[in-house]
Order: sequence, then C-alpha cells, then structure tokens
Amino acid sequence: MIIEDEADIRDAMAEAVEEAGMIVHTAPDGETGLQKALVEKPDLILLDIKMPLMDGHQVLEQLRAHPEGKDLKVIMLTSMDDVKNITEAHTGSITDYIIKAHSSLEDIVSKIKLEIYSD
Repeated sequence: MIIEDEADIRDAMAEAVEEAGMIVHTAPDGETGLQKALVEKPDLILLDIKMPLMDGHQVLEQLRAHPEGKDLKVIMLTSMDDVKNITEAHTGSITDYIIKAHSSLEDIVSKIKLEIYSD
C-alpha cells in the first residue's frame, strides 16, 4: 500500500510496484490510508510523512494502537532527512525509512521486495 498525497509520486511508485508483479493499493491522504490499511492489511505500507489531514506520524501512531495494524510493516517515505523526523519515525516501530530524493523507483521496489520476502 502506498499512502502519498502527491499524485504523480504515488502513481509512479504504484506503477513500478505493479510492474514488479505486486498488487498495490493507494491512498491520497493519511485518513483514507489508515482506513484502507486496517481493512486491506497489506504486506507493507509506504507511508509519506508530510500530508494534509493526518501526517504520517499520526497515521503510524493510530495504526500501531489498533490490533489490526500493530504488526504491519511500514516504510516511512519522505523528502525530509533531518534527525528529528528519522528519530520520531523509528519510535513508531517502522521497518525502514526512505528519503525520496535519494532513492530511485528501482531502489524503492528493491527495498519493498527485501522487506516483504525477508520473513
């Protein structure tokens, strides 16, 4: 599942993941993403931090508080690379942290495959 408010980024990532043979669900904001994640229970969530309505940290907090979401794998996806955001994301038991500007679509797909198939 990709929870990302920027449509062009969300669509490009979804296309790359689908081309790699995986099923993708998307959400344009944190509120919708949280609801979909609790219903769909995806193998992994790419979660943007900076979004309107509910940011990624809030989504992660509510996800972890819910029995259906407490163990879902989450990779925080953001353009922010400051220590505060990285530290805050890790306190929510994330799987990994990807900085958009430092990662190609191929890198992101590789990381998804690694996390999904590493169990």
